Amino acid sequence: MKRVLSLTALLLIALHGRADEPKKLIGVAYGSHPRQVLDFYQAKSDKPTPVVLYIHGGGWRNGDKKTNPQAFLDKGISVVAINYRYVQNAVEDKIEPPVKAPLEDAARALQFIRSKAGEWNLDKKRIGATGGSAGACSSLWLAFHDDLADPKSTDPIARESTRLFCAAVNGAQVSLDPKELREWMPNYGYGAHAFGLKNFQELIDNREKVLKWIKEYSPIEHVTKDDPPIALFYTGEKPVVGASPKDPTHSGIMGVKLEEKLKATGVEVILVHPERTHPMYKNSTEYLIDRLLK
Repeated sequence: MKRVLSLTALLLIALHGRADEPKKLIGVAYGSHPRQVLDFYQAKSDKPTPVVLYIHGGGWRNGDKKTNPQAFLDKGISVVAINYRYVQNAVEDKIEPPVKAPLEDAARALQFIRSKAGEWNLDKKRIGATGGSAGACSSLWLAFHDDLADPKSTDPIARESTRLFCAAVNGAQVSLDPKELREWMPNYGYGAHAFGLKNFQELIDNREKVLKWIKEYSPIEHVTKDDPPIALFYTGEKPVVGASPKDPTHSGIMGVKLEEKLKATGVEVILVHPERTHPMYKNSTEYLIDRLLK
């Protein structure tokens, strides 16, 4: 017997698509600021899907959530790409330190995603973060930081967990500590803006004054043995600790030092750089697909 759709049903399909079609939602607000928005790409599945959380790079000063999710969607993994407040937005709003805004926005977006698990058919336990440069740093901060959930909050979103299932990142800054970074790379000079300072020398000069902020917002400071598996991908030249690479801001030297810390702590880690390949993973996409579907 042929099914006949009513005019109302046909109009709803024309406007919104069929109920069983995967969702694509652009510019969903997870906060009140114009940059606190995300794009959701739903994988087609009859069971809750894993999720990739994409955090764009750009020094926390520029960049956008636009991404191509198809490789993940083809494997049954949904994707959420977020925008977040830049450090200059934080300065305008007198948020200290400025890096608090983009990092805590990433945490809030993650909680928002979990709050939508039922509506969006998501497996809230299997969320892996990814991104490049500053987005990679944000991903690692989420991966290592203690859970920011507030179980007593009257806000149901704030009660959701901020812990990740895994993270796979590209060209990540792993530390915001100028002393540590200069020991690794004498020519390092990135990150003063995270703390509202003009340049790296000012950050060095004021290190003790902002040390509590460094301890809170530097990913490597939060490493503990209960952290999720991590994959680090770097391009460029061979990482040699103590050298002055051409691109210190994205140097694999940081990956080498974070790998040391993670291995010593007992956290599973994979590091790929120009002098070290991996038999299974050429890039973060391959790692996330394999890890999230295990």
